[in-house]
Amino acid sequence: MRKYFPVEILENSVQKVCIPSHFKSNIKLSKIAFGTHMMETEIELHNRQTIALSKDITEKLLIPPIKVPMHLFVENDTIIIGPLVGVFTSGFTPFLLRPIGERSLFFAKLLSVKKSIGALPFVFGEQHINWEQGTINGLFYHLDGWKTYEVPFPNVIYDRLPNRKSERQTGLKLVKDRLQNEYMIPWYNPGFFNKLDVNDRLQQNENINAFLPETYAFSSFSDIEQMLSKYGHVFIKPINGSLGLGIHQILFDKVEGTYFCRYRDHAGENKLIKFSSLETLMGHVFKGKKLNRMLIQQGIYLLRADKRPVDFRVHTNKDANGSWVVTAIAAKVAGAGSVTTHVKSGGVIKTIGEVFPTIEEQREVKEKLADAAIKLSKAIEESMEGIIGEIGFDLGLDRNGAVWLFEANSKPGRSIFSNPQLKEYDHLTRKLSLAFAIYLTERAISQPEEIFK
Repeated sequence: MRKYFPVEILENSVQKVCIPSHFKSNIKLSKIAFGTHMMETEIELHNRQTIALSKDITEKLLIPPIKVPMHLFVENDTIIIGPLVGVFTSGFTPFLLRPIGERSLFFAKLLSVKKSIGALPFVFGEQHINWEQGTINGLFYHLDGWKTYEVPFPNVIYDRLPNRKSERQTGLKLVKDRLQNEYMIPWYNPGFFNKLDVNDRLQQNENINAFLPETYAFSSFSDIEQMLSKYGHVFIKPINGSLGLGIHQILFDKVEGTYFCRYRDHAGENKLIKFSSLETLMGHVFKGKKLNRMLIQQGIYLLRADKRPVDFRVHTNKDANGSWVVTAIAAKVAGAGSVTTHVKSGGVIKTIGEVFPTIEEQREVKEKLADAAIKLSKAIEESMEGIIGEIGFDLGLDRNGAVWLFEANSKPGRSIFSNPQLKEYDHLTRKLSLAFAIYLTERAISQPEEIFK
């Protein structure tokens, strides 16, 4: 099992590094690295379970004065301490009290797990990079406050860009390309998933076909008619949507021959409107909308709680060993008349225990959802480009107990953790999202051809 060690500063020594005696190498250790900075120095072995550094070395390597235990990695004649983990985002403000605006609390909580994993994480954006010096003015959360320290380029970068708009910005794309290709820094969780692209790729995997509702890019009204005839109701969703915005449910009443559309309007109200024909419905509800950016998805008759549909958010993370694990499962009960189970549409977050009364039911549901989520995580990882470290799944259970995938999110929201009973899972998801950086650092040293293939 990987170990990390407290770091102690030797105030009265010069050019001195001491590491635990079990770190023996066939090659004489003569260099020390932190992030992308490296220097030559004598390295001694001592009987203490600490990393001891003279102050002049911490200054030359730009190690911030933050007491955090760190890992030791050996590459040839070099000892690497860290990892130093850069969390890349945008939307910064000039105010150190809330340097990333409304998201400052999220990042503060994310960075606060540093002592429990043995890594040193910081937040940065394009404007914090000094390319000439090879350094970053990183934002660190320490002792309940934000501080800025100049540090080397990190060992690993965790992508936390907030939306697709920021992801498309030329400057941010250039930063990513340069740090990945010029500096060979592993970059994980790049990009937002495109619903249709994910579905098309997963369709190629026979092991998970059963989880996929019938889904097509919008092409004509006849596609909707055929699916309504087959399933009774369908969903029309934006291909690149998030937070449940723009989702419409269309239902067909075979007895009356009428159509209904359920959706959330611009004012945030849940609507259910009746139409005599599909053409009238589309002309009224979708007037001015770009239908070529929408998809049609099979409607599923979901399990219900209190007579309202229920679906599930399942978080998966890669851990410090590079393995997929389920880190959180929550039920989402739809609000009255809502087309989705999102909180902003009146949805309620509940634990599995609050929805299913017996221990046996709870165990069965958790096992089904966890099994599906792990299989889907592996399939997505195999079929998508880049290094994926976490996924948030929206899964459904139909009335027969079958599991269905509605959506996979590369940067999952945190709304389920508003339920106090899910607090421990909130911490676990944050912890593993950064612990994965330890695995990537080790792999980049031992098997770079695998990381940068």
